[in-house]
Amino acid sequence: MYDIIIIGSGAGGATMAYRLADTGKKILVIERGDYVPVEKENWNSVEVFQKNRYTTKELWLDKYGKEFRPGMHYNVGGNTKFYGAALFRLREDDFKKIKHYGGISPEWPIKYEDLKEYYLEAEKLFHVHGKRGSDPTEPNESEPYPYEALPHEPRIQEIFDELTDYGLKPFELPIGVNFTPHKTINAPYTLDRFDGFPDAAERKADAHLCSLAKALEYPNVELMLNTKVIKLNTDESGTRISEVVVEHEGETKNLVGNLVILSAGAINSAAILLQSKNEKFPNGLANSSDQVGRNYMFHQNSAMVALFTEPNYTKFGKTFGINDFYRAGGEYEFPLGHIQLLGKSDEFQIEADSPVPAPGFTFELMAKHAVDFWLTSEDLPDPENRVTVEENGQIKISYTPNNEEGHELLKHELIKALKASGKFHSFWFKGIYFSKGMSIASPAHQNGTTKMGVDPENSVVDIHCKAHDLENLYIVDGGFFVSSGAVNPALTIIAMALRVGDHLKKNVLPS
Repeated sequence: MYDIIIIGSGAGGATMAYRLADTGKKILVIERGDYVPVEKENWNSVEVFQKNRYTTKELWLDKYGKEFRPGMHYNVGGNTKFYGAALFRLREDDFKKIKHYGGISPEWPIKYEDLKEYYLEAEKLFHVHGKRGSDPTEPNESEPYPYEALPHEPRIQEIFDELTDYGLKPFELPIGVNFTPHKTINAPYTLDRFDGFPDAAERKADAHLCSLAKALEYPNVELMLNTKVIKLNTDESGTRISEVVVEHEGETKNLVGNLVILSAGAINSAAILLQSKNEKFPNGLANSSDQVGRNYMFHQNSAMVALFTEPNYTKFGKTFGINDFYRAGGEYEFPLGHIQLLGKSDEFQIEADSPVPAPGFTFELMAKHAVDFWLTSEDLPDPENRVTVEENGQIKISYTPNNEEGHELLKHELIKALKASGKFHSFWFKGIYFSKGMSIASPAHQNGTTKMGVDPENSVVDIHCKAHDLENLYIVDGGFFVSSGAVNPALTIIAMALRVGDHLKKNVLPS
């Protein structure tokens, strides 16, 4: 018997454990996977990107019923062990109604101010390096970032300056890095393998190291590994979760907790609820609104590789972003989105994304001259973009892209800026680039499947992430998003977990 059961150890679940650890309550964190092994393959791009060494082997279905292998990571720390640690606040406007080329981004039932203090705490907890005020769209904040911005390496500084001269306002990217090692490591450390890689040196600020490890220092917090949640049972009244049914070491077990916090990620949390249907909830648990699994969003994302005449010897390139097109203005009636640099790619990563090299170039030569960009545009909530579960338990993602015009315009603006600046002016080389849109097999920014709202008829959770239909169920992961914004969602999930944790301490747990 536990006081609190937390399902998932990613950004939401780990931070909930951290926030509640000092209550003295008996807390169980359930993790479907194990710790990511520390091994030389952690930084091997062939193993990570071509052989998919660390991603799940399970298969999901697309809207046509075709199987695909998702880029999901079931391990302690969840997907944050592999994220790029770009930790953004949503803008104040992102909580309001916004018109886009593809439709309407709806208003949230909370405001930016409801999360402001928790954003600041989240930045401190996750060791965010940045430069306050450099981003022209960032919310007002009197306190500086906890740590100074990461420096631009020489080639990146040149591009930063060239884009500034072109008329854009590039800014220092907020990145979570802890340069004080979590364990004794005598070898020198240089930021390098980052985006998409687990960090064997444990400097990346992920949910395992920043939140869960601290929670586990308390004797009342327990972690159960290699445990898959099958379903949630309710009591006879159908108003409370009575049991968490899991598979552990080949056995089915029923775990009991007074309070259940579901933080398995927007996709898997929705799947667990849908698999937990019963007589009172024939369409799935907490789903009287028929909104569980609907409004799935994961941004319109593209990775773009630009080839300059100048070689790029950068080790860590993920140090600036561009938000000049984040809001409507100038020649654009509606917002386009956000641009940031990616970690420096090598020939194996480029080969994995580009089946044919540019004319006259090998993948190795391309990598030597490449600068990598990540473009994000808002993905709009659509109830027909949804997560469902087949009779055999297989997850199905039915998704049709939207707001594509804005994203194409964003790519156009970046290409135009690159061609008008720097070494693209070479007489022998006009600049070769290619971009890869992210498919449903890349669910890194997943959100929206258990959306927040004040009306139980058209939302799943209230403003404190409690399920409308159940007294003791909270859902704290990307599922609560009402709209996706156009920046990475991790910091908002972390900040919300801190906020919900405070709410529980003050209003729920004392009783």
